[in-house]
Amino acid sequence: MTKNNTDPLEPLLELVAQKMISARLKLATAESCTGGWVAKAVTDLAGSSDWFECALVTYSNQAKQDLLGVESRLLEQYGAVSQAVVKAMVLGLLDRCNANIGVAISGIAGPGGGSEQKPVGTVWIAWAKPGQLIEVIKYHFDGDRHQVRQQAVAEALSGVLRIIDHETLG
Repeated sequence: MTKNNTDPLEPLLELVAQKMISARLKLATAESCTGGWVAKAVTDLAGSSDWFECALVTYSNQAKQDLLGVESRLLEQYGAVSQAVVKAMVLGLLDRCNANIGVAISGIAGPGGGSEQKPVGTVWIAWAKPGQLIEVIKYHFDGDRHQVRQQAVAEALSGVLRIIDHETLG
């Protein structure tokens, strides 16, 4: 993936790739605060076209509505960084593409934008299969903007591994 082998995500990505290919699955992502980092990391791997379907970077609320079908009432009631919105993001994503696993991410990477209720480092991640929400987790990451985003990418990929492992065991 990288010539200097300093990418801390590389071992995780290689494991995800191996398991996705073995299970004959396709991944799709809907990203907000990570700005397409999951998709970029995945497509840095040669052969990712065997298991990566698509990505949508829906940074604005309007993009979440237009591209993923997130209802405006959810955004107004709960805000973009919420369980309700990432759930709608991931399910909307899988309604619009040909993937077996979807992951959606929305958070506050900082340095600004946080509040008492949603401090910087708050990130929601949701995973689903078509028509079936699997898991939604709220994280509180420490660090600067880069570190928060990188941790979110790592957790998103780790969740994909959990789904694959569950599928192959169950």
